[in-house]
Amino acid sequence: MAGKRLSKADALRLFESDDIFTLGRLADALAAKKNGNRAYFIRNRHINPTNICINRCRFCAFSRSKGQDGAFELTISDILKKLRASGPISEVHIVGGLHPDWPVEYYLEMLSAIRKHFPRLHIKAFTAVEIDYLARIGGLDLYSTLVALKAAGLGSMPGGGAEIFAPAIRTRLCPEKITGERWLEVMEIAHKAGLRTNATMLYGHIESHEDRVDHLLSLRKLQDRTGGFQAFIPLAYHPQNTEIQGRYTSGIDDIRTIAISRLVLDNFDHIKAYWIMLGEKISQLALKFGADDIDGTIIEEKITRSAGGLAGGQMTAEQLVNLIQKTGKVAVERDSFYRKARFH
Repeated sequence: MAGKRLSKADALRLFESDDIFTLGRLADALAAKKNGNRAYFIRNRHINPTNICINRCRFCAFSRSKGQDGAFELTISDILKKLRASGPISEVHIVGGLHPDWPVEYYLEMLSAIRKHFPRLHIKAFTAVEIDYLARIGGLDLYSTLVALKAAGLGSMPGGGAEIFAPAIRTRLCPEKITGERWLEVMEIAHKAGLRTNATMLYGHIESHEDRVDHLLSLRKLQDRTGGFQAFIPLAYHPQNTEIQGRYTSGIDDIRTIAISRLVLDNFDHIKAYWIMLGEKISQLALKFGADDIDGTIIEEKITRSAGGLAGGQMTAEQLVNLIQKTGKVAVERDSFYRKARFH
């Protein structure tokens, strides 16, 4: 509250504290300093072009091998058809598997087709892991790859693929995925290319509190350099149909992690309570524990559902407004850059 930055020791002490109410009051006060009494949402939908993936992350229940039961791959026509059936949305969120056969041209054509048919729709697409893969298969450096995607219609990037940066844990979770250092490098170059991005952390699996704190501090350090992150999204691990199994996170751990994220990431404007993972009630509570964004209408989320997500697959804007207003916050419908705002 004095405006001094928290240290690693401070953050660890907060994770070890049982005083959840003081944590909530502090985080809520900091959120109010940044965003007043507002809580944001957006009209958006998710599209996963394919679940066929060359990687086999042990926490993932979504991916399939080519020819495996349940594998799918969408054509660009399929994607456009889904968008036409989506109703009034302002953003499409596109992430998927690392397809072994699709060339970079497929992704460029996808972006171009969406921009042509839906010129007012913002395209938030491709995790840092996907960008690294597209650069490798396209034979270009990261910056050139990002510039080409941006020219085709890419408007911003989601924050997925960060998981947990700690090398020992990451090796056990997703040995085939890019390193945490590479994830940070992709994001730094994206920011230099003029793309705003989000950042995430997957928690509640086999990591320690120290691993979480180190992850947060790495994000804070990069944000000091670039200022390119828009929002941080803590992602609660879901165990069903995964190799590492385990348990769902507790509600206490969820709101504690949200609150500490708000306190540590002093240079992030927004902390998101991703309702599709936390559930509606914990997300609502998170708005009193430092979160100021509840994501959006989402429509057809598949990745969390594959791992046993307990929340519904989508919510209407009216339901989101009601959820936010019952916390005493002002519901604000936003665009992809938190600029155009409609107050409810």
